[in-house]
Amino acid sequence: MATNQIHNDQNAKLSDFGYKQELDRTLSVKDLVVYGLIFMVPIAPMGIYGSVISASRGMIALTYAIGMVAMFFTALSYGQLSRAFPIAGSVYAYAKLGINQTIGFLSGWMIILDYIFVPALLYIISANSLKSLLPTVPTWIWLVIFITINTLINVRGIEFTAIANRIFLIGELIVLAFFVIMGVYGLMHGVGNGFTLKPFYDAKQFNLNFVMTATSVAVLSFLGFDGISTLAEETTGGNKTVGQGIMWSLMIVGILFILQTYLAALIVPNWHSFSDLDTAFYVVAGKVGGPFLMYLTTIATILSWGFANALAAQAAISRILFGMSRDHNLPKVLAKVHPKYKTPYVSTILVSVISLLVGLAFMNNSGVLSEIVNCGALTAFLVIHVAVINHFLIKERSHDYWHHLIVPIIGFAVILFVMLNLNLLAKEIGGTWLVIGLIYYSILRLTQRNTEMTL
Repeated sequence: MATNQIHNDQNAKLSDFGYKQELDRTLSVKDLVVYGLIFMVPIAPMGIYGSVISASRGMIALTYAIGMVAMFFTALSYGQLSRAFPIAGSVYAYAKLGINQTIGFLSGWMIILDYIFVPALLYIISANSLKSLLPTVPTWIWLVIFITINTLINVRGIEFTAIANRIFLIGELIVLAFFVIMGVYGLMHGVGNGFTLKPFYDAKQFNLNFVMTATSVAVLSFLGFDGISTLAEETTGGNKTVGQGIMWSLMIVGILFILQTYLAALIVPNWHSFSDLDTAFYVVAGKVGGPFLMYLTTIATILSWGFANALAAQAAISRILFGMSRDHNLPKVLAKVHPKYKTPYVSTILVSVISLLVGLAFMNNSGVLSEIVNCGALTAFLVIHVAVINHFLIKERSHDYWHHLIVPIIGFAVILFVMLNLNLLAKEIGGTWLVIGLIYYSILRLTQRNTEMTL
């Protein structure tokens, strides 16, 4: 029976679940990999390098290696569910079909907490960074520019978004290549203490608690690979496409994270020397590439957050809103598809408005906003692992115990550990958001006959 089920899952169609094809199918595995890389940002460690290397006591390459392994198990679970349910909506759709409608709604509700505020956070960081370079330009102007450009690109069409993603990705990889080449050259000509394994393991500094605490921060750099699953109704090549895109993007970005942090830790081995942890990586870049590389990495980080990453995040949340609205769990207007561009344009515009309002409100308090976005995604990841076990092992009686039991159990345990290391504020905000979701869903049940409360 398990074999038949897997075969059926791989050949499942959108119409099998009561939906019609409305979005334009143009994305290949390569497009999804590009989208995933953009969402996770290949140069993401540059922005948080100082805090991670300090928390890990210099063993930053080890923390990113552990983080990649941790996300590997969650990615495997996403791949299993994407084959069974080729539907836009990501964790919302997977939990609804893999467990039940109520858990699906609450999972979608929690991932909204993450995705709805992520674009605003990215815009704020980029706008504030630009202010440091161009202090005479008001910060809110940069915020409006970022939001306007990204909204126009996303409304124009997912294929156009894919083209923009490729351009941004090429730019990031070029900057990273400059750093790697100059870093290796510098290390071979007297910079730092040469090539050692200390960024992976330093016997004098090693402490498992410190390393795992740092890993809980580094893992957040990988968040975004799950956004690929929101494009399930816009892909070509069958149900394996989403899973393949998730795995390839995760592996590639993980290797890039490890490479750049390893070299950076070698270039400036004394991590105590950084006077400002927020600019630590740019100081490292300056050691091997002078002001040119220092400013290049700074500007690249700003653009990757403000345009590339935010562009992908806006596309992802708009499709989650589209999927939930189509099921009558959010206002129906959010399910409207543009007649020409075949994109969920109302949801996209709503996200841009929210990003502007939130961005203006938290312009000088990005730290609080960053605490809000972490809890939602991790909660959704926990549900993903439960959905795999419930759908395949319990409902379908699968005998593939590796993919449908062992992998989700390991993934669940790792994500739970990361969540336990979140600070109290993030947990309180996440709990409050969950309660609001329960109240809202109860109202839906009372006012809509086709909304089932199945606990």
